[in-house]
Amino acid sequence: MIALPSKDQIRQWIAENPGLTSKRDIAKAFGLKGDARNELRRLLQEIEAEDGGKPATRRFHPKGELPPVALLRVLKPDVSGDLFAEPMEEGVDKDAGRILIIPQKGNPALAEGDRILGRLHRVDAEDHVWEARLIRRLGSNPLKVLGVFRKGSEGGRIVPIDKGQDKEWRVRAEDDLDARDGELVEGEAIANRRMGLPQAKITERLGDPSGPRAVSLIAIHQHGIPDQFPDAAMAEADAPRPLTLENRTDLRDLPFVTIDPADARDRDDAVLAMADDTPGNPGGHIIWVAIADVAYYVRPGGALDREARRRGNSTYFPDRVVPMLPDILSGDLCSLHENVDRPCLAVRMQINAQGHKIGQEFHRGLMRSRASLEYGQVQAAVEGRPDDKTAPLVESVLRPIYAAYEALLRAREVRQPLNLDLPERQIKLSDEGKVLSVDFKDRLDAHKLIEECMVLANVAAAEELQRLKQPLLYRVHEEPNPDRLEALREVAESSGFTLAKGQVLKTAHLNRLLAAAEGTDYAELLNLSTLRSMAQAYYDPRNFGHFGLALQNYAHFTSPIRRYSDLIVHRALIRGGRWGDDGLSDFDIEMLTDTAKLISDSERRSMMAERDTIDRYLAAYLSDRVGASFTGRVAGVQRFGLFIKLDETGADGLVPIREVGREFFHFDADAQTLTGADTGLIIGIGARVTVRLREAVPVTGGLILELLEIDAKALPAKRGPRGKAPRRAAARADTREKAKKRVVRRRK
Repeated sequence: MIALPSKDQIRQWIAENPGLTSKRDIAKAFGLKGDARNELRRLLQEIEAEDGGKPATRRFHPKGELPPVALLRVLKPDVSGDLFAEPMEEGVDKDAGRILIIPQKGNPALAEGDRILGRLHRVDAEDHVWEARLIRRLGSNPLKVLGVFRKGSEGGRIVPIDKGQDKEWRVRAEDDLDARDGELVEGEAIANRRMGLPQAKITERLGDPSGPRAVSLIAIHQHGIPDQFPDAAMAEADAPRPLTLENRTDLRDLPFVTIDPADARDRDDAVLAMADDTPGNPGGHIIWVAIADVAYYVRPGGALDREARRRGNSTYFPDRVVPMLPDILSGDLCSLHENVDRPCLAVRMQINAQGHKIGQEFHRGLMRSRASLEYGQVQAAVEGRPDDKTAPLVESVLRPIYAAYEALLRAREVRQPLNLDLPERQIKLSDEGKVLSVDFKDRLDAHKLIEECMVLANVAAAEELQRLKQPLLYRVHEEPNPDRLEALREVAESSGFTLAKGQVLKTAHLNRLLAAAEGTDYAELLNLSTLRSMAQAYYDPRNFGHFGLALQNYAHFTSPIRRYSDLIVHRALIRGGRWGDDGLSDFDIEMLTDTAKLISDSERRSMMAERDTIDRYLAAYLSDRVGASFTGRVAGVQRFGLFIKLDETGADGLVPIREVGREFFHFDADAQTLTGADTGLIIGIGARVTVRLREAVPVTGGLILELLEIDAKALPAKRGPRGKAPRRAAARADTREKAKKRVVRRRK
């Protein structure tokens, strides 16, 4: 008979394996089968009761509190050499305060990236809230270093390409993997027994960092984005299921069209609209949205499914895409190309004259797109400039879609989703990968009508699955954090606008603020500040609503080629509609919470990789203009300097504090300002500036700027005796004295 684990052993497993805490995972870890699994369920229920009613596999703690024992990740040492840590467990408040690791005699040396099990207790200290004592180290997770190798007489150094990293890594000759000087390499931190630079060994050579199209490769590698499909996944993709009409509605007679960007890499949505002739709905419309049936080819639990879940989403760069699915699916079988039969999930939605949805009906179907169109092409056609392709479609297909869009706009005006105006940058490259231009994309009605149709279809999917009582992943966007909202209110007031207090915040209140600033010098500032005040959207099986869209029920349904969340929603619809054996599996349902966390994290990973890539391309584009002057706005204020967003390209650069002015500046974190100690000059977010480009580093994406003017006025030149800022030295001395007191207190 298999021995059951104790409750403490189960708790320890959950603490040490935060990503593997389902009943299935625990049973597998302890080798439990048959009746033993039923006993495990009983133990988990008892643990849940003992732990205050929280599920054993989803342990949460009050905001601002941490558990007495927690899984921690070691952070890099601070300037005093102290090690801090952050919690890794799901459900633990990541903002509960800094955690200082207290070393004890006999403890192993810890390094950045190590995972440890620590015992926590709250303290009343100036720079940390919690202290952790090591229970044990759980295994090494070496820090990865991506950089340019500089060869030396006894090995060399790795110069990191991350603009947030300023330290280099020493590489011994026996650890350099024969890398050449100037080559892009990946390294791994190793134990350092000498004083001086930290030590690393090279684990992979990646070639010339300045080579054509190396920029996106750097981001792919740096952020760990999977870009090679396993053989098993490719074998599945190369052997697709034959397409039949079984369990499908034949929609091939409906004149669907796809409308996408000119450089679209996949086509996963098609639209169609017509006037509603139903009695009792005067002025109403029927809108069809058909979405590629990816679930038909990517079956639950298969190699393709496992890889798609691991990737979470496609990642888009100016020169390439790292797809969630192999190209034979994303670019062909699952792409709704014109004049070919394609499997789809389609929704027929009925709206009234005011644009409100009053009915919906889902189908698993077979469709055939009449035409693959581009946004600009469609816009030109309805404005009276059709081409040979669009001319036959203007009256029968395109104008009915625009008529339905006008109704949807009326409903949008009532609903008042957040109406941010933030132009999207478009980087155009030559065939060799060199930046030719940086433009801002046009926002046409053709773009907006597709967006409105997709939003409506996403709402319909969420509501249909609620009606069918099927589990799903919601797209969640919670209300802004009160602290961030207060920061936005201060920015608005300093700009001469008002965001009222003492009321339940609605997007309509933010829209009134943005509308008041429209056309003024503060429009861009307030749009950026509003965006920064927003919470980050994520996926969750629980429905917390979508604040930004002002919608209570919202799920992602319209892009299963590039988002795993949408594939889950498709499978839920297939299961609810009983349209085949490839719907949401029991395992999918059991893993929904883990899947939501995984794909939310992978989405953020892709966003960071895409942002870093654009930063590097912009730095390369501007590298020939070092010494030139640019106008921009202060987009961020920190103790170490100012972040400036340049008007011409939208690029972000840093003015180091030493370049801000010839005096000491006091940093106010709450007001996000720097105040000159001698002149009283206050620099805050949104200030108009002129800067000089001092340095542009394409390999890191870093721009270093020199501040020349604020609000069209030269910087004041207040200086102390002998040309020194009189208060800077005193301020530095005060900082050193505080650091000494902090060290003394910790040693007690």
